[in-house]
Amino acid sequence: MASQHATAQPFGEGIPYGDPYWYQGMPSPYYKETHFRFRALVRGFVEKEIMPFAEEWGKTRYPPELHEKAYQAGIAGAIFPAEHGGTPPEDFDAFHELILWDELARCGESGVLGQLSINSMAIPPIMHHGSKYLKDKVLRDVIIGKKFCALAISEPTAGSDVANIQCSAKREGDFYIVSGQKKWITGGLMADFFTVACRTGGPGMGGISLLLLEKDMPGISVRKMETQASGAHHTSFVTLDDVKVPAENLIGEENAGFLYIVTNFNHERFVIATGASRYARMCLEESIRHAKTRRTFGKRLVEHQIIRHKIAEMARQVETTHDMLERVAFAFSNKVKDREMGGMAALLKVQASMTFEFCAREASQIFGGSSIVKEGKGRIVERLYREVRATAIPGGSEEILRDLAVRQAKL
Repeated sequence: MASQHATAQPFGEGIPYGDPYWYQGMPSPYYKETHFRFRALVRGFVEKEIMPFAEEWGKTRYPPELHEKAYQAGIAGAIFPAEHGGTPPEDFDAFHELILWDELARCGESGVLGQLSINSMAIPPIMHHGSKYLKDKVLRDVIIGKKFCALAISEPTAGSDVANIQCSAKREGDFYIVSGQKKWITGGLMADFFTVACRTGGPGMGGISLLLLEKDMPGISVRKMETQASGAHHTSFVTLDDVKVPAENLIGEENAGFLYIVTNFNHERFVIATGASRYARMCLEESIRHAKTRRTFGKRLVEHQIIRHKIAEMARQVETTHDMLERVAFAFSNKVKDREMGGMAALLKVQASMTFEFCAREASQIFGGSSIVKEGKGRIVERLYREVRATAIPGGSEEILRDLAVRQAKL
């Protein structure tokens, strides 16, 4: 194993802890030349096509054309099979995906990351369980960036409690009649398709199915929801009023949708955790930059012992979180079954969101007043601080995920 993996040359700006250890030239058992090339590809794209504009997009909207541009660059299609239009790198594995979400998160706007990642959550049920008809209708156009697909699971009365969703789909001949509401739907305003969880059977998890809805179907209305964090998400409230959906739009088997959803959640939590880990690292990186130049009481901040201790604790938590990310990526790469990853993915997401929250607070303390205004040297930290709750809650709150990890362990 070790002989197949080369040691990377130093990459990036070289700020201590500003990038993962292997960017600093340290050896790793996980990465080889194909990962080094992909890392350079994604970083170059993010720095040229996203970072100069991300802050403005956060105030307005995600530009749909960005996805197609990212696909043409070999980025947006990297995690999908070639048979559906994907452009996976040589010897693709979960570490390529870890690099993708980690580097994309460097833009510091969850709305941009969310829009680029939502397809990776909305179309896998179609890819793994959908008919050839549905695959042909959706996959290629979404993967190449011509169209978009949103995942519509949560409702006003059922967020993490998926088994109790109320949106109904009643079979009438060759159609389902779908009625209900969906809330917090990422990308809803720009979606051409919706992967919708709805109740086709009795109460509980055994009565849930997935249906593909198309934006032009009568009875679908979508409005934007203003959020605490980035405005680029197009976070939406979706109302479904007697939407007539062809039965052929059923994804997989009727009343088997809950299993498809919870399997998909493990991957979603990996994606969210990767972004949160990079956000935490950005807080640390910005703190180090600031501490080396800002002077108080006659000396640089970094010369104050308390500031050094803050930086050290941030670094400890960031590096620990990245090690955990790699452990989960290694499991995915070795084909560990999704149903066996629930507890590990849940604890990873908790670790990442708590690390991000800690680092955002400590960075704010180090920057002081500069961290509470949306301009100047502290604007990145200010922006990231607003992303904390948008990381800790979506994909399962910390409380629910802790409980999930213990329940799966069957103590």
